[in-house]
Amino acid sequence: MYERHRHLASAPEVAASSPSSPGIDGRGSERPAPVAATSWTQWSCVVRVTVADRRVLTAARQIVVALMADVAAAVSRFTPLSDLSRVNARAGTITPVSPLCAQLVGMALDAARTTEGACDPTIGAHLIAAGYDRDFSLISSGQVEAVPWPERSADWQAVVLDPDLDLVGIPKGMALDLGAVAKAWTADEAARRIHAAFGTAALVEIGGDLAAVGAPAVPWLIRVAERAGEPGQLVALSHGGLATSTTTRRRWRRGLQTCHHLIDPRTGRPSEGPWRTASVWASTAAEANAATTAALVVGSGAARLLTELGHPARLVGVHGTVVLLGDWPADQAIAS
Repeated sequence: MYERHRHLASAPEVAASSPSSPGIDGRGSERPAPVAATSWTQWSCVVRVTVADRRVLTAARQIVVALMADVAAAVSRFTPLSDLSRVNARAGTITPVSPLCAQLVGMALDAARTTEGACDPTIGAHLIAAGYDRDFSLISSGQVEAVPWPERSADWQAVVLDPDLDLVGIPKGMALDLGAVAKAWTADEAARRIHAAFGTAALVEIGGDLAAVGAPAVPWLIRVAERAGEPGQLVALSHGGLATSTTTRRRWRRGLQTCHHLIDPRTGRPSEGPWRTASVWASTAAEANAATTAALVVGSGAARLLTELGHPARLVGVHGTVVLLGDWPADQAIAS
């Protein structure tokens, strides 16, 4: 059903294969079709834009850059004047926010509801206590000072949202973090805007969240791996979203404890479980991202949750064992 490739480009290639349901396939070709791609670093991650029409590449990049600026102004935890920072600073009150902020808060609450609370946006204070209190590029030493953990537990149902009046409120002692949802939504929205503006098939990747919109002549060839440049599996993506979350990156020391950025809302601490990486296909990158986050948080319940959500998935255990769910294409039994 699929063919292994030894030489892989760092940017997505195009595979001469036809997709199978639900939009991913394990087949590929050694003859990539000509496409245009550009990449840069922003939000402490790699951003990559690929279009089927190379004539619009520069304009497509401008769309992504402008959208990312709007999203940062609305929901960046590291921008002091962002709407989200104002909500967190005024915990215990109701705060007027921009329509974009209200929209993304609503999406985060929907993700929490869909994942049974595993993907919870109210873990912001716990991320700060864990040491993720600034842009990750600034945690250069990998060592942060240990501070007390927050007393208030995460509880997405405690968030007040009025989507008509664009009002958001959280209880005292709580903080929102929309990083995962906002990043994936930005990939989705950027791909939609590029396709709407130019009519070309577009693939947008922001830090492991990929969104494909439009109808490429042949599906995009995507390498699914835990780290950039590492061996992984090639899948052909024709449409929808593909996300990978892992605890093997964005790690640092907090005193004597090793921390990472995925917080279990049940404990308020970095998640622990049998899986180190989860990759999921869904109709959007935002849905896929919520599912991968939830899978690593719920641990032993990941297979049940992903099966109930109906998302094909690839799970990598802490010792490298690979488990495939749903229609995810065949893979090696052991990851590197």
